[in-house]
Amino acid sequence: MNNYFELFHLPITFLPNPKLVKLKFYELSKQYHPDRYTNASEDEQDEALRMAATINDAYKTLSNAEKRMAYILRLEDGLEQEEQYKLPADFLMEMMDLNEAVSDYEDEPSNKSLKTKAEQAIEQLLDEWEIQIAVPIAAYESGENQKESLKQIKDFYFRKKYLLRIKERLATFASR
Repeated sequence: MNNYFELFHLPITFLPNPKLVKLKFYELSKQYHPDRYTNASEDEQDEALRMAATINDAYKTLSNAEKRMAYILRLEDGLEQEEQYKLPADFLMEMMDLNEAVSDYEDEPSNKSLKTKAEQAIEQLLDEWEIQIAVPIAAYESGENQKESLKQIKDFYFRKKYLLRIKERLATFASR
């Protein structure tokens, strides 16, 4: 796996400076733009294309908080692409209640208050989690107990992923 942080000459961080990420992206894009290699050998042209694609992937990852979190977890914690993470039972019970609220709306789509209630519950959880995740991210960034911080961040990542699937289900049904 390429290390996008190394490619962009940045430290591994959940909170990179967005302007610096964009600046590094432009610098590298200019350096490896395929048009600069039109008179180069076929191998050099292929390498420039490969680098351009890698730079684009790196920028998409480093400039998106969700993708960046998953990427850092893969780098630092060994997060697998399709990992089956075991979420705690209390969380799953809470999500069951939320899924039931979405199902109630699906059963009675004319009752918009059911949709609103589910959306508000989802947004409230997401807002609470964003506040809670700041603590382990700050600990990781400061170098304090990074292993434990990564465990907490990983748990947050999978909880949020689960909740976003429910949110997507609600949005998909509502758009029908």
